[in-house]
Amino acid sequence: MELKETFLHLVGRYAAGSDVAATLWQQIEKQYSAKKRHYHNFAHLENLLKELVEIRQGVEDWDAVLFTIFYHDIVYNPLRRDNEDKSAAMAVKVMQSLQVPEPVVLHCREMILATKKHQHSPDNDTNLFTDADLCILGSEPEEYKAYSLAVRKEYTGFPDLLYKPGRKKVLQNFLQMEQIFKTPHFFSLYEKQARKNIQEELRNKK
Repeated sequence: MELKETFLHLVGRYAAGSDVAATLWQQIEKQYSAKKRHYHNFAHLENLLKELVEIRQGVEDWDAVLFTIFYHDIVYNPLRRDNEDKSAAMAVKVMQSLQVPEPVVLHCREMILATKKHQHSPDNDTNLFTDADLCILGSEPEEYKAYSLAVRKEYTGFPDLLYKPGRKKVLQNFLQMEQIFKTPHFFSLYEKQARKNIQEELRNKK
């Protein structure tokens, strides 16, 4: 599995021996394989890695981006609003235990927290990561439909009366952005289709 190999290689640059990396991978595997995860799972991580590997030459801090991929959704509970904070805290704890340099740790933390609102950042790596995190919005219509249904399944604890207005607000916030995708690379690939997909989902929610 490319994800596993990437993670083990990443951790191996900081930890002596393979036991530490294997233990950390088991934790990641447990979290992202949870039955209640229908979108925020390994497939999402694989897509993120694929998108970002293609533009690796434009990334300044590759290790920070890799840690962010693996830990940005490590804590995910649709019933709570502090998932990003808890995910960032876990990433910091793990990276500090590996003695990852503090600037890399802080960079990863900031990128994870940036996924709360996906706003433009003065940091290019953050913009690249948050753009990659939203690529699904600009996918082909059938793939987008499958994504929206998967997200709905993650919110099965909410009746339509509560879910639909919340989802509508999220989608409208994206449309109100001057640019959903902040970097030229992702803007050219996904902006136009993302707006079409979001507008179609909003029409179907009326």
